[in-house]
Amino acid sequence: MSLAGKRGLVVGIANEHSIAFGCARAMRKDGAEIAVTYLNAKAEPFVRPLAEALGSPIIVPCDVREPGQLEAVFARIEKDWGKLDFLLHSIAFAPRDDLHARVVDCTQAGFALAMDVSCHSFIRMARLAEPLMSGGGCLLTVTFYGAEKVVEDYNLMGPVKAALESSVRYMAAELGKKNIRVHALSPGPLMTRAASGIDRFDELLEHTRERLPEHQLVSIEDIGNVATFLVSDGAQGMTGNIAYVDRGYHILG
Repeated sequence: MSLAGKRGLVVGIANEHSIAFGCARAMRKDGAEIAVTYLNAKAEPFVRPLAEALGSPIIVPCDVREPGQLEAVFARIEKDWGKLDFLLHSIAFAPRDDLHARVVDCTQAGFALAMDVSCHSFIRMARLAEPLMSGGGCLLTVTFYGAEKVVEDYNLMGPVKAALESSVRYMAAELGKKNIRVHALSPGPLMTRAASGIDRFDELLEHTRERLPEHQLVSIEDIGNVATFLVSDGAQGMTGNIAYVDRGYHILG
């Protein structure tokens, strides 16, 4: 699983508890050089020290809702590195009122925004990464079991993540001829900044812990180890997968 000589972009670190940070740390430990983005000036003081601890040579802002910011990230990577071996997309957003409402009650604007930030931004990143992966590469995103089955209070994000998973499969088919692999990581419930916006999420965590085969929640280290394998040369025979990293959560029904 050595990533020595590989260079990757990690989008979505908010703090030290982020799934994206767990992945970036594991990838760096195995030898990769990591470019890191932060959402905005408010987020920078929390993200920059983590990126510096990773030895990241590229630390740049990226709000996918702001025109030109995503393109600027890839322009910087092309200028400094000239290539990209892997990418991790770990961002999601929905307006609070729409997230807490029934799916049938969500607004058109809220649905469109959630789909744009949480799903279409991954497609945009893939398009920008493609010319930088002339020798092949791997694109990763983050999903959740609520895309496949109804999870109480997951609401709007269920259909959005389902669209994300479908996009993974289609992009894997389209980019395979260029030796670019595409996967989605599907972690079990764990407390992150993004998850804290889901209503009664602490109750879901405790209920999940009680039901899991090992009665232990997944950690960002667990997710990072799987992500590191998927972007390594050892996983070249795999593409288009939804990789469950959930200590058995998805088998419980």
